[in-house]
Amino acid sequence: MTVTADEVTNAGAGQVDWLHIAREMADDLATDAVEREQAGKAPFDEVARLRESGLLTLLAPAEQGGGGADWRTAYAVVRTVAAADGAIGHLLGHHYFLSFSARFFAGPAHAARVERESTEGQWCWGGGIASHEPPLILTPTANGYLLNGYQRYAAGVGVADRLVVRAARYGTGEPLAVLVDPADPGVVSGNSGDTFGQRLAAAGAVEFDSVPVAADEVFGSLSPDEGVLSPFAFLAVPTARLVSAQFCLGIAEGLLAEVHEHGRAVRSPGQPFSSQPWPGDFPQDPYALTVYGELAVATRAASALADQAVDVLLRGLAQGEDLDDEECAEIAVLASVAEAAASRAAQEITTRALDVVGVDAAATRHGFDRFWRNARTHTLREPAAPRLREIGEYFLNGAHPSFTLPA
Repeated sequence: MTVTADEVTNAGAGQVDWLHIAREMADDLATDAVEREQAGKAPFDEVARLRESGLLTLLAPAEQGGGGADWRTAYAVVRTVAAADGAIGHLLGHHYFLSFSARFFAGPAHAARVERESTEGQWCWGGGIASHEPPLILTPTANGYLLNGYQRYAAGVGVADRLVVRAARYGTGEPLAVLVDPADPGVVSGNSGDTFGQRLAAAGAVEFDSVPVAADEVFGSLSPDEGVLSPFAFLAVPTARLVSAQFCLGIAEGLLAEVHEHGRAVRSPGQPFSSQPWPGDFPQDPYALTVYGELAVATRAASALADQAVDVLLRGLAQGEDLDDEECAEIAVLASVAEAAASRAAQEITTRALDVVGVDAAATRHGFDRFWRNARTHTLREPAAPRLREIGEYFLNGAHPSFTLPA
């Protein structure tokens, strides 16, 4: 299904069924997900499908030709797409956060201009402003800046129309969010396929060699120092954490759905039950039922926590600059709780669900392993331990979470 900017503007954001479009997109991606993942090619075609569907401009204001949707819808779209194709769901989630980042770190007029240009150009955004990534160096010149350095990990760098990266201003070291056109000859992408998972996420290293940056392509400060960022800007952290949570939930739900369909297939008339690890028919086997029950609890619990965190985040975003530090801290902690629960659920489900299938789960043709590899690659980059420590610090000592942006 193709949705044009004019159709969105004329219909109004509330009349476009974005979840229906996302489900159609997911069904389309699912038809050849195993083959595409095993081929590991750069996802230019997949991004083109997202662009044609209108999903890339989902969060942009309707008056600018965007979808005019909120983050609740965006999260649901990421989760739906990730269930069919984890790497593309991951790429889309990063795109949503990075394309929204000007609202957090730039002034309103600046952000509006950037979003208008992005919508008109149907940009796919990539990059990364993770706090643990060594910053690039931004050196002032007579006409703006020059960007130099090496970034070890940038989401979507292989297919993005624009990158948002973290750079330190030369002389002061202040970290800044910077918009970069990857078409510049000074931007050189590295190997994006050197991971066992997320093969279609087009992520990888990128080098910047004297890349010119205009003054209005610098969004603003990413400094964690007290008083630099407003509580509203700090909401960038829980917003990104909930992208991670929805991705993990999508991965978990996607594998459970495929295992369920596989179980139905092997129970079809004439099909042997030799692939089942336990005696007895699959739907009545007590061990299989117990595993499914445990995994369903893990998924539903993590989903409920994510829903609660999304509710409070939306209220915080609606408050804008009226948000105070304590309210912001509560939102950040709930997002970290949701991300930690979703991460654990994804790791448990992508491992234990295969026990229900048995030895047949190892068959390459099913591609069940891609769910575990995608989830594990992500959770290695975003381990739950630091979030759990911050959660404990908040509940036991009242300490506010730090401004730590995820990859």
